[in-house]
Amino acid sequence: MARDEFSLIEEFFGALGAPSANLRLGVGDDGAVVELPPGRQLVVALDTLVEGIHFPTDSAAADVAHKALAVNLSDLAAMAAEPDWFQLSLTLPRVDAGWLEEFARALDATARAHGIALIGGDTCRGPLSVSVQVAGTVPTGAYVTRAGASPGDLVVVSGRLGDAGLGLACVDGHIELPAPLAEDCLHALRRPRPRLELVPFLRAHASAAIDLSDGLQGDLRHILRASGCGARLRRDDLPVNDYIRRQGAWEYALGAGDDYEICCCIPPAGREAIDAWNAAQADCPLSVIGEITPGDFLLEHDGARVDLAQASGFRHFG
Repeated sequence: MARDEFSLIEEFFGALGAPSANLRLGVGDDGAVVELPPGRQLVVALDTLVEGIHFPTDSAAADVAHKALAVNLSDLAAMAAEPDWFQLSLTLPRVDAGWLEEFARALDATARAHGIALIGGDTCRGPLSVSVQVAGTVPTGAYVTRAGASPGDLVVVSGRLGDAGLGLACVDGHIELPAPLAEDCLHALRRPRPRLELVPFLRAHASAAIDLSDGLQGDLRHILRASGCGARLRRDDLPVNDYIRRQGAWEYALGAGDDYEICCCIPPAGREAIDAWNAAQADCPLSVIGEITPGDFLLEHDGARVDLAQASGFRHFG
């Protein structure tokens, strides 16, 4: 039996994600109605994933679903917001019930894992792409932006950099990795982890933050431009796997993108808080990789300094 967009929404996306106490009207009407809790502000982010650009053409539906939501949740984490709701716009070349079932199950699992509800969206025909708009809240004035860094602040990153870039290089056939490392890197590429556990830490200590979607050097540059500062990074302090360190393949940590870790700036008085975090949060380590400066954007290694002022990460155009 042929399915129209309304039957698709009802069958696969009618009751997806975690219940929301603030939702008054959800999927099934012309729009959703939500209630903003007193004393909180709304933070909204949107990303689109296009087949062949943001995920390989043979990607599993479950991986596409997870990544589409996770990369948006990563944006909320960088702004120290707690997720509440999301909307989905799904463009499909054809109706494939098996693909849709797998996609919806994975999307539901990721949404429930992070306590977020699907409240609306759209479906249409065309080349495969997935757009997710996510919304969360922060206590009034407690959000973190890219514009607050000051000279002397510590430059800090979460997790490990470069694994997703290595995973993509494996998929594209550019490199071969030992099996255990290849598995880790492919998982990092397909199943990025939004660092929502950092939200309370960022609210308490960060002067600026950004999620690393397009590579450290390009994304940190956004902070520096917004804050009117420079930075000095120490290459050997970058948290990378042994392969990158042994092979000198630092470009994966600096510019490959798709890490979805958090880069933040912490005033010097926050160093003890970083140490306390690392003692308590082994699954989300924080690494101090440099300092904010008044001027240049430099990478130091082996006594040399590399100018990163013109560096950028992944770009869709140009």
